Amino acid sequence: MVHEQAPVHRARPWHGIMVATALPFRADGAVDHDAYARHVARLIADGCDGVVPNGSLGEYQTLTDQERAQVVRTAVEAAGDGARVMPGVSAYGSAEARRWAEQAADAGCGSVLLLPPNAYRADERSVRAHYAEVAAVGLPVVAYNNPYDTKVDLAPALLARLHADGGIVAVKEFSGDVRRAYELAELAPGLDLLVGADDVLLELALAGAVGWIAGFPNALPRACATLYRAAVAGDLAVALPLYRALHPLFRWDSRTEFVQAIKLSMDLAGHTGGTTRPPRLPLTPEQEAVVRAATEKALAEGHA
Repeated sequence: MVHEQAPVHRARPWHGIMVATALPFRADGAVDHDAYARHVARLIADGCDGVVPNGSLGEYQTLTDQERAQVVRTAVEAAGDGARVMPGVSAYGSAEARRWAEQAADAGCGSVLLLPPNAYRADERSVRAHYAEVAAVGLPVVAYNNPYDTKVDLAPALLARLHADGGIVAVKEFSGDVRRAYELAELAPGLDLLVGADDVLLELALAGAVGWIAGFPNALPRACATLYRAAVAGDLAVALPLYRALHPLFRWDSRTEFVQAIKLSMDLAGHTGGTTRPPRLPLTPEQEAVVRAATEKALAEGHA
């Protein structure tokens, strides 16, 4: 399914709402590429700027190489403009990450998202070499700072050095420490800050973030687009009450069960969420009740 909207040709296509897309599976466990294409096209139509396939929300760790490559191609076709697509290219080895960046370039993508080395607690030399290797492909690289999962913290000083190296153009900041936004702006004023966790969206938007690699727009894209645009514009009269209304859901984006929670919200909103691949298990009944109640409340209030 190809979305008919004209190409955006943005100078910095990693700006705006880039949705870290959930990936639907068929009953037999195979990737449902048709449903995924419809999902990508719907997100663009509902006000999101682009998509990030093959991130952790897209369960990339469970995909075969063939599936992972096809997901990127499906996203590009459905978005109608490769600049709208920022695939995750993270891998245990730098050579493998570079190959995924090359595949993204061949597919026509506008940028890529890259974790630091995460097979071990990498030192600064290794981190800088890793980003340099992938940046050599030629696509803009967005660093992903997730010290909880990778055990490697891309602190502001290190990000500034990666930017000075020419290895990155932006950072998806997932540490949750909103104070870093100000230090990063001082150390690397040319490095773009992207919100990396839904539950600090407003705080980082007010601190100067120019993009949001987002989770819950998978389920509530129009409400999230309204919130983001109000937040970056500093329109607190619109942003703050909406942020308060959605925050009970947004908190799930920073929890271990975020994939299951977002997929459940998608199902409740009438979109294809569905199951996750093992080893991710369904939410417990208690967790499901909390997510269900928060989603139904948001929908009842008109936040779709």
